[in-house]
Order: sequence, then C-alpha cells, then structure tokens
Amino acid sequence: MAVDEWLDSPRLLLRLALVPALAWLTYAWGAHAATLFCARRGDPSSRRIALTFDDGPDPVHTPRVLDLLDGLGARGTFFVVGDRAARARAVVAETAARGHEVASHGWSHANLWVCGPRRTWREIERSHALIGEITGRPPTHFRPPWGAVNAAMFPLLRRVGERCVLWSIQPEGLRPVTAPVQVDRVLSAAHPGAIVDLHDAEGTSGAPERLIEALPRMVAGLRASGYELTTVTEVLGGLRTPAVLTTPEQGST
Repeated sequence: MAVDEWLDSPRLLLRLALVPALAWLTYAWGAHAATLFCARRGDPSSRRIALTFDDGPDPVHTPRVLDLLDGLGARGTFFVVGDRAARARAVVAETAARGHEVASHGWSHANLWVCGPRRTWREIERSHALIGEITGRPPTHFRPPWGAVNAAMFPLLRRVGERCVLWSIQPEGLRPVTAPVQVDRVLSAAHPGAIVDLHDAEGTSGAPERLIEALPRMVAGLRASGYELTTVTEVLGGLRTPAVLTTPEQGST
C-alpha cells in the first residue's frame, strides 16, 4: 500500500480517533478503581451514622434544615458548593457555629469526568480556601459531584489535606423520591457507620422540601434503632467536630 493510501485509510483514522477516547476512559472511568480508597462508611462496631447534606448552601432551605437539626438534637456534615457558599457566606458560618461539619462539594458542582487536571485543581482549591476563610477551619473531606472522579482528583486532594467521601445510603438521586419512601429507604438500609447522602439544595427538583418533610421521621426512626447522628469526621473515627465561634455577620460579604 502506498504511503498516501495508508495515510487516508479508514483503519488509520479509526486508530487515531480511538487514542483520545481511550485516554479519556483511563482518566475518568479508569480512576473509579481508586474509589475503593474513598470513605463510604465508618466504624461498623459503632452505633453512629453520619447525615450528610449536598449541594448547598441554599439561603432559604439550609437554615430550615439547621433549625430542624437543632430541634432534633442531631449534627451532620454539609458538603457545600463553593460558588454557592460565596453567595451565602452567613449560612455557611452559621452551619459551622452550630457545631456541624462543613466539607467541600467542589467550586461549581462540575462533573469531574469532563474536567482536566487544571480545572479539577480549581474546583478543589477554590472551595477549600473559601470554606477555611469563612469557618476558620479548612475542610478535610471532599465529595465529588455525582460521585464522578478522575485520575487528577486523588493527588490534588492530598495536596490540600482532604479525603474523598462517598456514601453507603442514598435515598434520593437524580430522580425525585417522596419523603415517606426516603424515610423507609434510610431506616431499612441503616447500619453502623453508615454515611447517608441527602440534599439541602436543589440538584433534583424539589429535593430540599422533601428532605425537610422526611428529616424528623428519619431522625426519630434512627434514634429508635439506637443510632447517634453525627458528623463524617466522628463516624470515621476522628475527634468531635467543635463549634467554630464565627457569627453570621463576620462571615458575610
């Protein structure tokens, strides 16, 4: 075959097209093998469960969730989106001041499958810096949006001292699930060291309203089963998360 014919051959063009596709599969999908090292649950001998809240802060719904948790005597971990936190600094400061843990959900809720290393670093570092600025305590946990990771994420998390945290129970994902069904799913799947993934802001339409309806019965049912409801740090065996003495006024723009 002449060189010109070979260069124009469909087989060569197919091979060239496969190179970036295979590179992306390795970078994005292949990295999911490393999620074996992400935290999904805590100590199975402990009667502790972590309630976690994604996608906030929401200036309307997150304060309602905080009030509910106060009334129920429960604590949790809020995985906040950086650009939303920048617009609701007082809510983030109040979350920390009430003794909850504030962790990172990235800067813009971007799917890391489509983020190169530089964009991945911006997603991690900007949110990490802002949370530390608002609360006085840099976050130590990171939850990738939709659980999607890439090969750059893990070494970049190590640079800022954060650990990837996923979940062992998710009562509502991309499709809406009624509050009673969410309660049933959590109570039936509850186990020592569970990490429950909830949503205090809209990713799925109407999610915060369903959470607010479900939370009292969810907490009551877990308590009746003998569980303490606390933060990810405590469920993973860390020290008790202290309240950060930052007033909403100090954290506001």
